[in-house]
Amino acid sequence: MTSILPEIARRLSLRTTFSETAMERARDAVIDTLGCMIAGAHDPAVQAVVDAFRDELSSGGDCWLVIGGAAPSSLAALVNGKAAHALDFDDNFHPARAHASAVLVPALLAVAGASSTSGRHFLEAYLTGLEAQAAVGFGVNPSHYNRGWHGTSTVGTIGAAAGVARLLGAGIEQTAHAMSLATSMACGPKGQFGTPAKPLHAGIAARNAVEAARLALAGSAGRLDILERSQGFLDLFGGDEPRGWADWHPEDAHVIETRGLVTKRHPCCASTHRAIDALLDLKHEQDLTAADIARIETKVGLSAVRNLVYREPENGMQARFSMHYCLATALMNDGLSLKDFEPSALHRPQIQALMSRIEMTSYTAEEERGHERLPHRITVTLKNGSVLHHARLYAKGSREDALDVDQRRRKFADCLEWGGYRADDRLYDRLLALPSLSSMNEALPAM
Repeated sequence: MTSILPEIARRLSLRTTFSETAMERARDAVIDTLGCMIAGAHDPAVQAVVDAFRDELSSGGDCWLVIGGAAPSSLAALVNGKAAHALDFDDNFHPARAHASAVLVPALLAVAGASSTSGRHFLEAYLTGLEAQAAVGFGVNPSHYNRGWHGTSTVGTIGAAAGVARLLGAGIEQTAHAMSLATSMACGPKGQFGTPAKPLHAGIAARNAVEAARLALAGSAGRLDILERSQGFLDLFGGDEPRGWADWHPEDAHVIETRGLVTKRHPCCASTHRAIDALLDLKHEQDLTAADIARIETKVGLSAVRNLVYREPENGMQARFSMHYCLATALMNDGLSLKDFEPSALHRPQIQALMSRIEMTSYTAEEERGHERLPHRITVTLKNGSVLHHARLYAKGSREDALDVDQRRRKFADCLEWGGYRADDRLYDRLLALPSLSSMNEALPAM
């Protein structure tokens, strides 16, 4: 049997054209990620990276930085990647169990500017990296993710290396070696969730993808069977029940069409989103208020419970990984916004009172076996004794329940304002033209 990395690289090379649907969804994902980068650019977690590498940043470089100025490619990918994921508002990609775009967009930007890449070529490289993430994730997820690995910085690194390799003009063998080298850079335990190390994972992954691709094009190489061999990625990172790649057969349509991305509606861990959306559905259907509610119970996936470890969060980062805080705040405010994770917002008495009436449980491993995903369930017991039930298999923002054009535009405007800029539809409209831009440099200076 052919080793899986050359086969993935070969399949990626066969996709020379992309549908307009795929290009539009890639464009929307890039715009959403740029908005998240702008919003997160001056977060303390990003500032720590800037402070750590201040001397290197002061020397400049060829690659655009969301914080202003330019830097060498690896450092630009690190800074921009951390900014993209700093507020946990960036998209999710279920096949990779990863924040795919927070790795891909910064990594591709780090090599696009210096080479005057066209908007279409940039989006094609993005779609290549996304498909590569899905292919790697196929063999190890959900077992890999459930074992405690952050797919953003493991699967994301390997897949993004393929996207960068395409942007740099790599052939099949060079792409396979870029992905092989990236497996030696894959890292990131989910035990870091709720700390500044989590967004650092996205920055490290973007940097590693750039470096792996550039090393491969310079002649560096790794084992091409490193995903499936003994002491390889599957063996060491696969978790308890990985399936491997024997049954991997990519569909004719691109994965962004068949599976899509989840564009976040709420700026917090995706493990909370389906429960939040289910509670908001009940709130609107039943005209609920906090005063009506005696108890809220939510049943979620086992990995979600392991991700959401902060019952009483002490800071905004922890609050993003607190089901209790997110549910209570969403009910009280009819949704969640970036300002809900400011330090001054965390200890509001009404929120704290409602949090005490919320409980979270999970499916068992046996219940989850054989299912790619199960719905997240909400049970609300009212003070009058009534019991309400609702479930969500898909979050708002998924392909199955997508944000509309106006909601995407409003999110981008909110991100600009959070980043300290005036909301300007002209920038959004300019970015909508990405597929037709002759150079990404036409878009980036405007930001």
